[in-house]
Amino acid sequence: MGPSARAIAEQASFQAFLHCYLQEVDFGQWQVASARTGDVSGRFLGPWVCELVLGSQRSRLAIDVLYRSAVGRHRYGRVRQWLEARHCWSDIEPFQALCLLVRELYSLSAGMVPELRKSRELEFLHRLTDSYGVMIRCVEHRRGDAALRDNRFIASEQSLLFGHATHPTPKSRQGMAAWQQDAYAPELAGRFRLHYFLVHTACIEEDSDAPLPAHTMAETLLSLGQGSLNLPEDHYLVPAHPLQADWLLLQPDVMAAMDQGLIQPLGALGPEFSATSSVRTVYNEQSEWMLKFSIPVKVTNSLRVSKRHELKAGVAMSRLIRKTGFANTETKFRIIEDPAYLTVQLPGQRESGFEVIFRNNPFPRGQDAGIVSLAALTQDPLPGRHSRLSSLIEGLALNENRSMSAVARDWFQHYLDCAIGPALRLYDDHGIALEAHQQNSLLDISGGYPQRCFYRDNQGYYLSQSRREELLSLCPDLRETPELFYRDAMIRDRFCYYLFVNQLLSVVARLGGDGFLPEIQLLKHLRHFLRSQRATLTGPALALVTMVLEDSRLPYKGNLLTRVHDVDELNADLEMAVYTSIANPLYRLDQSSQTSSRMNTMAEVGHDVA
Repeated sequence: MGPSARAIAEQASFQAFLHCYLQEVDFGQWQVASARTGDVSGRFLGPWVCELVLGSQRSRLAIDVLYRSAVGRHRYGRVRQWLEARHCWSDIEPFQALCLLVRELYSLSAGMVPELRKSRELEFLHRLTDSYGVMIRCVEHRRGDAALRDNRFIASEQSLLFGHATHPTPKSRQGMAAWQQDAYAPELAGRFRLHYFLVHTACIEEDSDAPLPAHTMAETLLSLGQGSLNLPEDHYLVPAHPLQADWLLLQPDVMAAMDQGLIQPLGALGPEFSATSSVRTVYNEQSEWMLKFSIPVKVTNSLRVSKRHELKAGVAMSRLIRKTGFANTETKFRIIEDPAYLTVQLPGQRESGFEVIFRNNPFPRGQDAGIVSLAALTQDPLPGRHSRLSSLIEGLALNENRSMSAVARDWFQHYLDCAIGPALRLYDDHGIALEAHQQNSLLDISGGYPQRCFYRDNQGYYLSQSRREELLSLCPDLRETPELFYRDAMIRDRFCYYLFVNQLLSVVARLGGDGFLPEIQLLKHLRHFLRSQRATLTGPALALVTMVLEDSRLPYKGNLLTRVHDVDELNADLEMAVYTSIANPLYRLDQSSQTSSRMNTMAEVGHDVA
């Protein structure tokens, strides 16, 4: 039978939370398991034990470490708690350990008003249990589904049962009721029709860098080639996510516009769509566009609404990227543009809630095979199964009659060439950096090895202030989106986290954790690649790569600390989450390589990043 869906979800929740805690709060005290004479033998299955002190509770936790990662992506087993009153260790459930760690976090929050601290602690616990509950449902529904191994675009988008691997509440979705999950949660593979509103043209705001205006795109979307819809001349269609439509119909300003005849709800119409991994972006295999909506749901940290400047940014960046000629020079890397938007203007409101972004769909039926996000490739597998990347490497090795380590090394190089190198050159040549984390980065693995990388997300562009005039001359529309420009020092921190720490190190950890190559070897390979890249750089990416190669610490987005302080990063100034730093696993490779024993090498580097 194997473990229950609840047990799988509980361990996965613990894995994600503890990763954040060790990176952001407390590195822990690491010991070789066999040296712990005070414990009952056989309690720990892994070679390492990590202890965390719960000072405010006069207690400690001892965590079984099944795999110790050189880049901090450890795997955990059982948890034991020190009971001071009984002067002994006792096994506890992972979720109980999570609650103890949350209590400890808030006891450390000095300067926070007691009532505010308690309110935020309760909110955190609510999101933690919500995430845990959603994960149980996803595992129950999908654990036996063969589509979890399907490499078609939408199947892989809907395969993330465990969610954001470096977030303490990876499946938290406040605002989406349990009964709505079946239809709208991507992991449950539901399909649904969009809702449409007929809106007077006087209330419409739109822009487009696509061949068609946004309102025509909406009409074409509904008809899908079935001819004219015979709409009134002075009205346009505005599509909406069903959750968005339900919210809109309860808003006083929308109801007032309906009373005036400016807005008419038409209900659910047209073809069915599927949610992609972001929840609010939807896909139909016959449509030229995906659609990204504002929905009244908090996913992980933030309420997922599109701001007015983000609508404009998508169109402006589509124009800018086209004018740079980047797509012509970097054929292995493609940016999926968000070239059009459509929304409704209501009196006194900057955003009305009707916002919809049109995203190019490069993966229609027949062109969707082998398109998988880095998040899906590197996700931990269900118990007793191989990771998606592991299965891919094993299949290639069998077909080529080569060792899996040799195939893994070549696969890693192909990945670096199509996903990392071009992103660095885009920043170096044009001053454009990307929020290229695991979920925003897709690989074309239709041939087994990565052939192309796709980047998505119009909320994830950072333009170098030092290239401002050059970029404005290419695309004057950028004058309307000044918030896209950042100092290079800030860009380095964000780009370093998203491209290297979040995305690239997850690939290192997956290949190492699956046993294909020691992480130390992969890090040495990465260092050689970055040194070769640095020799060709002359712009702002030079300082970034030098930082990654030489600094002792790297910037790190503190998803746990952001959650503790209840920061909605999409609504914060500069969309700023809480940032901290972690030890750089590349920094001490030279010293580590001098150690003769591989285990000792792993222990030394692991101690730096634990």
